[in-house]
Amino acid sequence: MDEINNIKKNSEDYLENSLRVFKTNKLHLDTIIKISNLCINSIENGNKILFCGNGGSASDANHLAAEIVGRFLLDRQPLPAVSLSSNPSVLTALSNDFGYQYVFSKQVEAIGKKDDVIFLISTSGSSENIIEAARESKKRGIKTVIFTGSNVNFLERYSDFIINVDSDIAAFIQQSHITIGQLICYNIENYYLNKWK
Repeated sequence: MDEINNIKKNSEDYLENSLRVFKTNKLHLDTIIKISNLCINSIENGNKILFCGNGGSASDANHLAAEIVGRFLLDRQPLPAVSLSSNPSVLTALSNDFGYQYVFSKQVEAIGKKDDVIFLISTSGSSENIIEAARESKKRGIKTVIFTGSNVNFLERYSDFIINVDSDIAAFIQQSHITIGQLICYNIENYYLNKWK
């Protein structure tokens, strides 16, 4: 019985802490709107949206690209988005031949073009391959949107827009990242559903 009570207490604490962090997402609302408009303008001008991240953030990158290419809530025409985290052959070849820090920047070199938008997702804010991709994106005139936690030291200098979740706990940061990312997808989809009526 004590073990069940401990699990219950730990679960309540986790959810309370998660909710506290989650509520701070409203502080980013103006930035979220600006990022949504940036993405819409990029697509309208014949560009695309890129995503990349490591670990759980790689899954977020894949997920968000799928929301834009496929649909978020309603059926519509596909929109251009690519996850740089999705091809294991590319990821392992670049890691093996050049080093893991270049696994995303080499892909940016290959397919990125001026005025594309790239989402660089790093809960730690210090992932070398995300920093390299940010550097390469800035060199090429690609607009950078950075999702991170409270540590922005390495990435802020490369950002056009940054969402830094007020936490050092990866799980809470990732919960916010996927929700904010999906809100941006929702805004993009709504724009096009209204445009295509």
